[in-house]
Amino acid sequence: MTARLLAVDTETTGLRPDEGHRVVEIGCVELRNNVPTGRTWHAFVNPRRDIPEKARQVHGLSEEFLADKPTFEDIADQFVEFLGESPLLFHNAPFDLGFLDAELTRVGHGGVSSGREILDTMELAGGFVTLNNLCRRHGIDLAVRRHRHGALIDAQLLAEVYIEMTGGRQGSFLLDTTAAATGLQAETAADVNWPERRYAPDEEEARAHRVMLQGLSNPIWKRYLD
Repeated sequence: MTARLLAVDTETTGLRPDEGHRVVEIGCVELRNNVPTGRTWHAFVNPRRDIPEKARQVHGLSEEFLADKPTFEDIADQFVEFLGESPLLFHNAPFDLGFLDAELTRVGHGGVSSGREILDTMELAGGFVTLNNLCRRHGIDLAVRRHRHGALIDAQLLAEVYIEMTGGRQGSFLLDTTAAATGLQAETAADVNWPERRYAPDEEEARAHRVMLQGLSNPIWKRYLD
């Protein structure tokens, strides 16, 4: 079975869910065996509240744009279904988990962090470092993030960062191809109908062998037999 991991990012109206701030965008990117599958999950969310100017400057999402978008309650079931029981990957996990757990609890779901493996690229990096700086450190193009943040954009960058931090695509590819080759060899050996090995020569082979021996001049074994 292939290992599934989801890179997840959120955009919000502020920094603290306990002060009434809400999620306005969620982006998820699926990886299997450290390779993006191309499968994603994304939603804009109507927070049913104002969006402070500082938050708008970060993600570019306005109250007008989000006015006709679904509320978190509307998309919660789809979101939980997509997550399944897979491990989740974040950059600065406490921030995103705090918001997601608050939103899910508000609509009657359990928090996503309970009983689930959580990975954090900030923790893997050994301390506070921005996603931008990790991208630069690993040579990941930030052109898509030049004008604004976005949850799906950041989840895609997060997935790329994690891949590089854990060995890169090449390591994952080599592991997969080695496993595939090993499986192929095992299957081939098991499926071949090998003929039964015959140890004793038949009469024709024995006669040919005697003729060959008679043609040898001064064979070395004669010194031991004479």
